[in-house]
Amino acid sequence: MSLTTTPDATVDPTAEEAPAPGRYRVLVTSTISFTLLFAVWMQFGILGVPIQQEFGLSDTAFYWLTALPVLNGAIWRLGTGILADRWGGRIVMTAMLVMAAVPTFLLAGVSSGAALFALAFLIGFAGNSFSSGIAWNSAWFPRSQQGFALGVFGAGNVGASVTKLIGPGIIGATAGAVYFGGAIEGGWRVVPIVYGVLLLIMALVQWFAVPRPDKRPGANIPIRTMLIPLKQTRVWRFSLYYVAVFGAYVALASALPKYYKTEYGVELWEAGLLTALFIFPASLLRPVGGWLSDKLGARRVMYWTFGLMLMTTGLLMMPSGYIVVDVLPAKSADGTAEVLPWSLGILPFTLVLIVLGSAMGIGKAAVYKHIPEYFPHDVGAVGGLVGALGALGGFLLLPTFGYAVQWTGLPTALFGVLFVLTLGCALWMHLTIVSMLHRRSPELSNAFEHPHHDSDATASAL
Repeated sequence: MSLTTTPDATVDPTAEEAPAPGRYRVLVTSTISFTLLFAVWMQFGILGVPIQQEFGLSDTAFYWLTALPVLNGAIWRLGTGILADRWGGRIVMTAMLVMAAVPTFLLAGVSSGAALFALAFLIGFAGNSFSSGIAWNSAWFPRSQQGFALGVFGAGNVGASVTKLIGPGIIGATAGAVYFGGAIEGGWRVVPIVYGVLLLIMALVQWFAVPRPDKRPGANIPIRTMLIPLKQTRVWRFSLYYVAVFGAYVALASALPKYYKTEYGVELWEAGLLTALFIFPASLLRPVGGWLSDKLGARRVMYWTFGLMLMTTGLLMMPSGYIVVDVLPAKSADGTAEVLPWSLGILPFTLVLIVLGSAMGIGKAAVYKHIPEYFPHDVGAVGGLVGALGALGGFLLLPTFGYAVQWTGLPTALFGVLFVLTLGCALWMHLTIVSMLHRRSPELSNAFEHPHHDSDATASAL
């Protein structure tokens, strides 16, 4: 099938636009906003535990409660990315802060299960801020700095750890109290009030702090034209990579508190802190991933990312236990022997998880480094789709974790799901690169990072 090549095929990637004054104000304010919105989006990883007890939810219902915000944080990403290109990120990001504040406030007073799940879904709209922020920062930074800038912005993923850190303390300190004449109860219901206030404050700060006029690279481009690059096979391949490095990160950030509590018997606050140890490198190393991608090339970084992910998930998916073998009666009282014992205590489990999070953090930036390289005029649309499918993967992975554990009876089966996903991504990427090198060998042996080296046939295939 012949696919239309993107405009980047004729763009000289060495051409450098002049740095835009005020770009760091955009980067700082958008990153803070994204961090807060991400915290709101992922708050059910902690709040879901006391909510499950209060509303008497089953484990399956708990996973759906944590998955619904992830779903709504995926389905609008393409649209918000395009709108940021057309209207400017200042308008779109500020509107998202205000829109997320409304259901967040309402969550504090929820009393029925139906309303709880409806509000969880609506709160998930906050997750769509990623694609708009990516498009916004791409418009303000020159290409040589885009990997780093997008990595810094993406480090706002650390917002997933905010509720893990402050949530248990707030819940414990306010449990049993009432506020505003009984209008608000203490415990987990205080957290949405805090977030709602912060969202509105940040909306005002962002509206007045960022430079004007805003950059709108897609203001005069028809939406149909902006969607043309989505026909490219490589866009969908990048999306699958993002499912592995971001969707899996989102799913684990939601599932790990319960995993720690169930498998290791720790308290909720301890589970939150231990989960934060995974979240921090998975978020804060994203600028490092962007910098490495700028210097070494995104695909080289992706090879290391997938290699580390395969090693760590391979260890984590191994079930605790041992193999029982039959032996001669003279060697054993009952005719059996236990060999190859295996188990991961809480410390080695957490250390391996930190390495996994580090690989994901670096890999997330490397995936998004591809987008302005290959699609410099379509970052909003392409970045939006990649982000949408990555977040949608996180939504699908959560119930998949539950079903994998249920079908196998192994708590570690959720890491087996991630191992298979990562293996599929690594194989697709490697086969694609080998195919490209075979087409143009030896000319492309050291030049596969740059799309301008590709022939038209190769570009359509990749």
